Amino acid sequence: MVEMVQAERWAKTWTPTQYAHNGSVDLAFDRLAGAEGEPLLLVMGLAVSRFWWPAGLGQELAGLGFAVARYDQRDAGQSTRMPDTGGTNPFAALARKRSAYTAEDMTDDAVAVLDALGWERAHIFGASLGGLIAQRIALRHPDRVLTVTSVSAVPSDVSGIGVGRYIRFGLLAKLARTRFPEGRDGDIQLSLMLARGVASPAYPFDEAAAREWIEREVDSGPRDQKAQSRQVGASWHGARLRDLRKPVLVLHGDQDPILRVSAARATASAIHGARLVVFPGVGHDLPAPLWPDIAREVRDLANQAHA
Repeated sequence: MVEMVQAERWAKTWTPTQYAHNGSVDLAFDRLAGAEGEPLLLVMGLAVSRFWWPAGLGQELAGLGFAVARYDQRDAGQSTRMPDTGGTNPFAALARKRSAYTAEDMTDDAVAVLDALGWERAHIFGASLGGLIAQRIALRHPDRVLTVTSVSAVPSDVSGIGVGRYIRFGLLAKLARTRFPEGRDGDIQLSLMLARGVASPAYPFDEAAAREWIEREVDSGPRDQKAQSRQVGASWHGARLRDLRKPVLVLHGDQDPILRVSAARATASAIHGARLVVFPGVGHDLPAPLWPDIAREVRDLANQAHA
């Protein structure tokens, strides 16, 4: 009975999955049910699905006047998995000169989703790798972007092994060494380990909430090092951050176990007028007590764009 109630609640939170198309790549997306207002597209991080976005954050954003949508990047979630190329070490992928696709391709995927949604322009909110892609969407497709919120991300100007200066390798190395059984149960265990690892030290980790969505929408992304390598290795040939002329909000936690705060500072300093907010005690996640504050920051940024 409890499972049926949870399933019904989930079905009412997000609309049924739809697909946008960028050439041969199919991109899964959905919308927060009932949310109306200014278009806002959520872009998730390295090789993980859109289901990692907290519904509560989406609802906070909707309450401040946003229509919220989210999608799976190529090589993640329910979107197209690209052909196996290269190795299985995401760190090594940073140094490779050849890639399965480009970062430009990944920005074009986002625009294909906007087209499928019928959105001429949108606010872009990206976390981790999604924050990096959000910066690049605004650089490559400025006519489709209203504002950019980049969370826990490296600056788009850095590439290759230069990214290493911003990375904390401890948690990533631990995840790479840990072995879980193949299949659904192993994927659940690995996702829970990742969720705990990136959680904010200053806020209680909601094990029950994490387990609920992880067990409902099992994601193989944390295990798929080939997909991670392809995404990490996607090279960027576009404009520099100093050319980004949109209102930009840069958010970062000072206890981020994956990326140093210097990454956020570098991003904000490169973009004229960017606002930097560093949250004390926050990791590589978006803890629930901060959702109202984050939504208000995004609302203020949107108001700045209108002004």
